Amino acid sequence: MFVDEVKMKLMAGKGGDGCTSFRREKYIPMGGPDGGSGGAGASIVFEVDKSLKTLVDLKFHKIIKADKGENGKGKNRKGASAPDLVLKVPAGTIVYDDDSGIVLADLKEDHERFVVARGGRGGRGNTAFATHEKPAPSYSELGEPGEIRFIKCELRVLADVGLIGMPSVGKSTLLKQVTSASPKIAAYHFTTLSPNLGVVKLRDQRSFVIADLPGLIQGASAGVGLGNQFLKHASRTRVLVHVLDMAGSEGRNPIEDYECIRKEIVSYSDKLAKKKEIIVANKMDLPSFEENLKKFQERYPEKEVYPICAIESQGLEALLYRLADVLDTLEEENLFADETFESAIVYKFQHEKPYTIKKVEGIWVVEGKDVEKLFAMTRFTEQEGVERFARKLKGMGIEDELYRLGAKVGDEVQINDYIFELKN
Repeated sequence: MFVDEVKMKLMAGKGGDGCTSFRREKYIPMGGPDGGSGGAGASIVFEVDKSLKTLVDLKFHKIIKADKGENGKGKNRKGASAPDLVLKVPAGTIVYDDDSGIVLADLKEDHERFVVARGGRGGRGNTAFATHEKPAPSYSELGEPGEIRFIKCELRVLADVGLIGMPSVGKSTLLKQVTSASPKIAAYHFTTLSPNLGVVKLRDQRSFVIADLPGLIQGASAGVGLGNQFLKHASRTRVLVHVLDMAGSEGRNPIEDYECIRKEIVSYSDKLAKKKEIIVANKMDLPSFEENLKKFQERYPEKEVYPICAIESQGLEALLYRLADVLDTLEEENLFADETFESAIVYKFQHEKPYTIKKVEGIWVVEGKDVEKLFAMTRFTEQEGVERFARKLKGMGIEDELYRLGAKVGDEVQINDYIFELKN
């Protein structure tokens, strides 16, 4: 089963809670704090496995949740960190944030890893808060919540050469003849419903990966038929080999077929339209081949055309060596500009305020990742923990900002689901 797109909710593990504890031993009065910190929660990591060809293993996991870190204990015992949850994905997997559409990662190399959702750090035990001024703190932190992400994974096959063309023009036959791949071949349209890959190995020791991509029809760039699937995978290839039934054996005009596909490619992406293209004129053993080839070359004299008969392996060697020569001259290209990735976008906005304040139905609502994390890690059952929470808010400038916006003592302020009164 070929699956090239999945959506999932990922929930990284929460950090273990810190411990509030004091050393109590006979004959040792005032033993001091000895609460240990919690362990880190498990992160969710994607790792490339080149043996995988599809995202089917992820398709049936709509929600993936990683393990929580172990809580800290007394006697300064630190909780164990949960091992990361590693999910295998095929090479060519693109990871998007489904909420914003931002690219998180483009995974291409075997064993390449990317942390998609980070586990929360362990909460600190009260030992960590001991100072000269306050040697016996009676509060500790809860574990940091793990990151929650809604993501979309999209697979675009990694191939040096992509075979494109209308259905039943001989792409699968060509792939079978030049590689050890075994694509399904039959005398009806859309035999190929998913990309097939094979490795071409030449006598001079050069090799490259070639892919037979799903057949294209008019309207593909707008999502008709298998068009989106075809165009998506074609964008990853370095060279496009446009296979034409130059004999017109099914009553189609090869020039019209070529122009139809070029129109769909241009409509889909300028970058795809500018890729190096080689024309393969297939079915040279059939009548009307020569006449149609002459008309095509008169119409497109600048095009590089290689006549072949895929089913009888005629003309293939010259084609393959030409492809290897072209690939030697082309540099690897990135699908995305650096500024497309989340890391670059976050960097651009890192100097903005880490919180927002708005008034909703008479309540001041404070939102922001850092504020919400501080809230989630505070034990409100411990008075000293509550006091530390208030100091932290003041240090972030939230109290001053509330007063600047018109808040008054006694007004209600909401963070997450917690509402408290603003005080001096």
